[in-house]
Amino acid sequence: MSDARLSVFKTYKLYVGGKFPRSESGRVYEVSDSKGKWLANAPLSSRKDARDAVVAARKAFGAWSGATAYNRGQVLYRVAEMLEGRRDQFTREVADAEGLSKSKAAAVVDAAVDRWVWYAGWTDKIAQVVGGGNPVAGPYFNLSSPEPTGVVAVVAPQESSFLGLVSVLAPVIATGNTAVVVASEKSPLPALSLAEVLATSDVPGGVVNVLSGRTAEIATPLAAHQDVNAIDLAGADEELAKELEIAAADNLKRVLRPQPVDYAETPGIDRMTAFLETKTVWHPTGSLGASGSSY
Repeated sequence: MSDARLSVFKTYKLYVGGKFPRSESGRVYEVSDSKGKWLANAPLSSRKDARDAVVAARKAFGAWSGATAYNRGQVLYRVAEMLEGRRDQFTREVADAEGLSKSKAAAVVDAAVDRWVWYAGWTDKIAQVVGGGNPVAGPYFNLSSPEPTGVVAVVAPQESSFLGLVSVLAPVIATGNTAVVVASEKSPLPALSLAEVLATSDVPGGVVNVLSGRTAEIATPLAAHQDVNAIDLAGADEELAKELEIAAADNLKRVLRPQPVDYAETPGIDRMTAFLETKTVWHPTGSLGASGSSY
């Protein structure tokens, strides 16, 4: 028997609503490594795919935002566990996507796994940092607490195809939002493989939806969509960012403009607070005894 065999090439698909559809249009585009060598065909998402992803994200929002912060932390930690188990695959994909040596790509993957763990730890702590009791004049309790904004469109970084992606996606879902991710146009494969991890790591379908294709073609309808509450423009160039910001103004979306970021550095809480609303509740305290003291 001959030892020669044909390789089984991987078919990459979108991730929408917990399922793996092909692009609605049936289109694909070629993805090459840093040296121009063909790697795979990736789905070329259409405006219809973007709309379907928003519907899925909205449907998942109620249950995900209503889950306890502790539970969301467990789910995010499970993602890190699954990423650790597929470390070699992601090392290979990151090396091809970003032109890195195997050792440098492995370091990037390790940093991405650690980033998931970092945000998993924040899920039940962020409310203590950005919420609390407010001193007011009068017999009232005045309490402020953070709540998720809703459906967030995320334009993933173009160059940092995995660590950058994790750094912009994890804070969105850690705080109870749901996400529609536009993967790096040039290097979408790590994002599409991350979707496979999310599907098998307890993240409910629709909480994260991953689209690949032409960034402007996908991001434009998301920015204008009336049921998208916020958009992170991390992977948009200056010209596209301006266009998307104008489109987002139509329904008063929160917009996080692109800014220089070293994704290897330990992040602060800015990307979590960017997509949180603050709810403040007043409640009368009443008075105690003849002295009129209150509690």
